[in-house]
Amino acid sequence: MVMEDFNLLVSTSKGNESNACSEIWFLLGELGDREALVDKTEVAGLIVAKTKLDPFKVIEGLRGILRERPWEFRYVLKVIPIERVVRTKIDEIKRAAASLHHKIQENETFRVTVEKRHSEISSKDIIEAAVENLNRRVDLNNPDKIILIEVLGRLTGVSVIKPTDILSIVKEKPR
Repeated sequence: MVMEDFNLLVSTSKGNESNACSEIWFLLGELGDREALVDKTEVAGLIVAKTKLDPFKVIEGLRGILRERPWEFRYVLKVIPIERVVRTKIDEIKRAAASLHHKIQENETFRVTVEKRHSEISSKDIIEAAVENLNRRVDLNNPDKIILIEVLGRLTGVSVIKPTDILSIVKEKPR
């Protein structure tokens, strides 16, 4: 049974979930949360974490560690902040997304990104639910904000983020 109220989604390579759990737990401790919870998911290569820290500040903090001590990242590949976790049901995803629409200002553009694992719900239905009653311009290539829908089987994480709010170790690790 996966933790139901995570606020970070972390990817690693398949088979390295336990190592990535230890690594992200240690890194969250470095940032000041020694009581963070980490857990594997039913999806190979994905783990979740629950920190008492602001998940967006965690991304900034991890980015700082990556710049200063890139060797600390051996298993964690990507870290994504998650703002709401709901059951994978269209009405719950719609409610969660709507509760975050205020983060997209009138003059900002957006796109919806759906990452779906272990779910039969169509991406089109998820996207339509996520943008219902949202009157903003869409920009698929260079949006100001991304409505991110991360479906992990029976649980779905929803966030409204800037593209820079995702920490991609591979892309950002100093050479």
